[in-house]
Amino acid sequence: MPEDHDDEREEQPEQPQRLFTLTEAERARQELEPFLIEAIGARKKLSVLEQDLTAVSTRIMMMGGVLVPYAKLAEKRMDQQNLAEVMKTNLEKILSTGCLIKDLDVGLLDFPAIVDNQEVYLCWKLGEDRIRYYHRQDEGYSGRKPLDPHDLGPGTHLH
Repeated sequence: MPEDHDDEREEQPEQPQRLFTLTEAERARQELEPFLIEAIGARKKLSVLEQDLTAVSTRIMMMGGVLVPYAKLAEKRMDQQNLAEVMKTNLEKILSTGCLIKDLDVGLLDFPAIVDNQEVYLCWKLGEDRIRYYHRQDEGYSGRKPLDPHDLGPGTHLH
């Protein structure tokens, strides 16, 4: 019987992590940026909407016989569902490429790669003009190092 368990595990192998070259990561970044911006926008609107819905619920509970604005609440709940779907769809598009969303609030993406024979993440944050940094997989944003020590910032190109 133990053989059956081994067979089952082999039937569903874990997907190997996709490794990006810098060129592939940069191309993916350019394609994914609009989806990331849309997901961040949907998340912000969703947060505001959820605060509004919570405030209405609190007001209803505190005031007792208050007239509930059912049409307005239904509209807000529909908006909430639509925004959640927009966010989910965009996040799925991003993740389907093999890149990782590290922080949706600031728009931080990591692309698994190999640098100097070491598995690392090519690291990009929304607002940066291109991928300029990497960090080891056991490090975070604070461990970022420049891909090219001669890269002086926006406007320069990697050699």
